[in-house]
Amino acid sequence: MIFTPVGLEGAYLIQPEPHADERGFFARVFCVEEFAAYDLPTDIKQANISYNRYAGTLRGMHYQLAPHAEAKLVSCPRGAIYDVIIDLRPNSATFKQWIGVDLTADNRHLLFIPEGFAHGFQTLVDDSEVSYQMFTPYHATSARGVRWDDAAFGIVWREGAGRHISDRDRLFPDFEG
Repeated sequence: MIFTPVGLEGAYLIQPEPHADERGFFARVFCVEEFAAYDLPTDIKQANISYNRYAGTLRGMHYQLAPHAEAKLVSCPRGAIYDVIIDLRPNSATFKQWIGVDLTADNRHLLFIPEGFAHGFQTLVDDSEVSYQMFTPYHATSARGVRWDDAAFGIVWREGAGRHISDRDRLFPDFEG
């Protein structure tokens, strides 16, 4: 696996290194030793999948409060998404900064998202699936969010963002911090 820092402290784009032959390929997408070498968590607690019927679906921006803050490893095994993270850690050098990356079935990239980040995505094509490996279980009373179009962050989404969005995500409050 190739770990590439994405410009926000502790976040990485991870590229599998396929070993191919006439049958197809094999690639590792998680390894305890390799994650530990980057000082990343290694104990996956929960795995989730999200199916999204329509292009333009937006989910996010979600996070959990400490002590239930979540680190995530996200991929898109079917379709394509524009995956966005925001650093919400007040003591971080990259506080309130965001990045967006394309995760697709074709590029097979993964995004490691540290604790203290908000996460969301926009589907770029119909019938997209998102896979989440969670290093902390979901804790409903710690779940929070910031609005996807909050001016405090100035996220530049792709065309059609928010065409399909839940009321919960659309109505998150402005960020205060």
